[in-house]
Amino acid sequence: MLTAVSNSVLDVEIDDHVGTVYLDRAEKRNAMGPELFDQLPCRMEELAAESAVRCIVIAGRGPDFSVGLDLEALASGALVGAATTEETSHSEHSRRLHGRITSLQRSISSVATCPQPVIAAIWGHCLGGGLDLASACDIRIIAANTIFSLAEARMAMVADLGSLQRLPRIIGKGHLAELAFTGRNVVASEALEMGLANKVCLDEASTLRAAHALAREISLNSPLAVQGMKAVLAAAESASLQEGLERVALWNAAFIDSNDLREAVAAFFEKRPPSFDGS
Repeated sequence: MLTAVSNSVLDVEIDDHVGTVYLDRAEKRNAMGPELFDQLPCRMEELAAESAVRCIVIAGRGPDFSVGLDLEALASGALVGAATTEETSHSEHSRRLHGRITSLQRSISSVATCPQPVIAAIWGHCLGGGLDLASACDIRIIAANTIFSLAEARMAMVADLGSLQRLPRIIGKGHLAELAFTGRNVVASEALEMGLANKVCLDEASTLRAAHALAREISLNSPLAVQGMKAVLAAAESASLQEGLERVALWNAAFIDSNDLREAVAAFFEKRPPSFDGS
């Protein structure tokens, strides 16, 4: 049973065996703050428990799927915690930070581990954490105006919410290495060519229609068979994926509190190119 959530940044609808989860923060271009990470696993768990729901679509309200992590929440410490103080040792801060990163990882992973198939309907920008979320979905249907970017390198970060672990199985190691090292934009036609997208549609409306049509087609099959197939497909990947998530959590717990990250955030708000010194 879906429960009401005050100040929800996710809007859930159920129709004809299809549950749709909308990222509902259009005024912030669906930037991913602490509320989203707290609410997403709850929404996915509730949908998973709904026997009438046989397939799930995730989409964004407004012109973008998601521009990634909410940098204001990141800068304030609301997303991953405040910086080390005199009262907190560096090791204690790293321990807390590691715990928070793994919590964010579990939120995104709730999409991948949901027993029902999950289809991402994407238009506009799908950047950073948005791509982490999209890569946790089973299928991606996109609009012609979609722009993907694994942008963390340009923000002095290592992507730590699943893209580096999931995308090799979707687009291959070579494509992922290029995207991860450059942080460059990928347009819809290239995304389709490399396998990041299953289908490209004309616009937002046709993308959502196509995602719902596919979800309804899937829902016509035996939910036991479909969910069994998803579980079998996932079984071969889970161990190595978990090892990869743990490795990047440990890395970022040790290095995310950097001058380069502070410079990247400052440059964003000051609307200037960042100047990184590697510290």
